[in-house]
Amino acid sequence: MADYMAKATDQMDPRELQTLQYYLKEYGQQAEIFAGQLEFMENGRIEALAAIEALEALVASGDGTVLLQVGGGASLRVKVLEPEKVLVNIGSDVIVEKTNKDAIGYLRDRVTEMEASQKQVAEALDKLRGQMNEITRRLEQGYHQAMAAGQAAHPQVPEEEQD
Repeated sequence: MADYMAKATDQMDPRELQTLQYYLKEYGQQAEIFAGQLEFMENGRIEALAAIEALEALVASGDGTVLLQVGGGASLRVKVLEPEKVLVNIGSDVIVEKTNKDAIGYLRDRVTEMEASQKQVAEALDKLRGQMNEITRRLEQGYHQAMAAGQAAHPQVPEEEQD
């Protein structure tokens, strides 16, 4: 117990402070990567949900007429010749033909998978942020110890009042 108390009051080794700063920087970079992954997955999820909505609207339109956005705020009213045949990219630029219903089901499954992946990445990010908070706390403690040791070595002498 005495050893613990001595260590608690001893000044933190400067090498330990440097190591903690290094870890904090590395963890910060990892957190940025996780945040980027979350953003990428969210964009994919939103895109898949929009595709589901468009495919459902195509069936609901009856005659297969839809608005096709061509960019720059311009759209065309087009008639889809085969609304029941949907080409779906299943990964690695492999495209398969599915029925409208099957394509919607496939996209819904992808949304579910993305949501599960988002949850895992968010949990990893939360854990990483917790570790970063602990490192920050230890760094602050080390800096406070260093400042206290510096003040103890150079005490301030109060100025005498002038008469």
